[in-house]
Amino acid sequence: MTSTTDFEALNGFPRHTISLANWRTRPYCFWSFRNVAEMVRSARIKTADARSLPAPVDNPELLAAPSFPGADETIAGLLGRAQADSLLLSRGGEMVCEWHAPGVDRSDPHLVFSISKSITALVAGILEDRGILDVSTPVGDLVPEAGGSAYADATVRNLLDMRVSLDFDESYLSEQDYARYRRAMLWNPPTGEGSEEDGILALLCSLGKADGPHGGDHAYLSPNSDMLGIVLERATGARFTDLCSDLLWQPLGASADALVTVDNLGAPRTAGGVSLRPHDLLALGQMLLDGGKAGGNQIISQRWIDDMRTNGDPDAWARGTQADFLKNGRYRSNWYQRGDGSNAFLAAGIHGQFLYCDPNTHTAIVCTASQHEPQNDALDQDMLALIVNLAKPA
Repeated sequence: MTSTTDFEALNGFPRHTISLANWRTRPYCFWSFRNVAEMVRSARIKTADARSLPAPVDNPELLAAPSFPGADETIAGLLGRAQADSLLLSRGGEMVCEWHAPGVDRSDPHLVFSISKSITALVAGILEDRGILDVSTPVGDLVPEAGGSAYADATVRNLLDMRVSLDFDESYLSEQDYARYRRAMLWNPPTGEGSEEDGILALLCSLGKADGPHGGDHAYLSPNSDMLGIVLERATGARFTDLCSDLLWQPLGASADALVTVDNLGAPRTAGGVSLRPHDLLALGQMLLDGGKAGGNQIISQRWIDDMRTNGDPDAWARGTQADFLKNGRYRSNWYQRGDGSNAFLAAGIHGQFLYCDPNTHTAIVCTASQHEPQNDALDQDMLALIVNLAKPA
């Protein structure tokens, strides 16, 4: 006779039913996105001194308000529809609201998908500030194995700005390019075709050039940010996890270690494999709002932040692959600029992940989610409208 375990009672399914074939779909992803290290081998990004979180700040009045002007749905209602797991809102460094879905422990790390790109770019920016990395360097000079690929003559700046001419299909449900890519990073079940044993670098070095030169229109392609992680390791001789820990995570005063998934050879999945506590992601946003400073540490320069906020090419964006996400936006150093006269900037990831920073109101907002679909454009627009509304002056 089989009895229901505590795990099944909490999550609605037995642990043994989760696999690499289903871990990114509901209902399984509600658990797996907070426990990725049980699904995919992962490396640790260490903090200096792990600590408990501050007391939560409930704000039921805010959650009962309309999600955005003209909406009939409340903030709480939209969060439920968006399969959100956590929402954190701070203004001027003070917490205004903290909300978590039933069953979510506020201390859980959460997979943030492509927000990983933005974190990796911060590490690159710190290395640039220190004169260790020249972003005008061709990738092939730092990663000789890439000499026969599209990356040979792409610069590090091209990687950061998603302006690499690359023959790759960024279709998250594709059984072709993206499935092979995920097997190489150990996110999909193996098929015996070899890509999982060969690892991420071998796959990246097999990708050819698309039509047109590097530096053209914005073309959002995740392999660029995995190559960026490899570039950072080659430029310094250090593991990405150690770089991120020493240069960012420890100076930030993060409350807990972060994690990043790694491939069969230990290469980090810097395009989408980082898991961290939502509170630490909020602290990262606050650091950027505070001119690159946290706890008395100047982590990244104001120069880099200003460049990221102002130097994205609006024409390259308008002609690019994500123009519908932000109608008049820009993209620079793996961060989005909202545009439309706003100074706000953000990082975003599939399945509903957001970090939004508005310098005008000194507001930082984090939303993590476990949406069944990798991408839902209408839902993304509703969540973005909610976040913009929350960032308005109180």
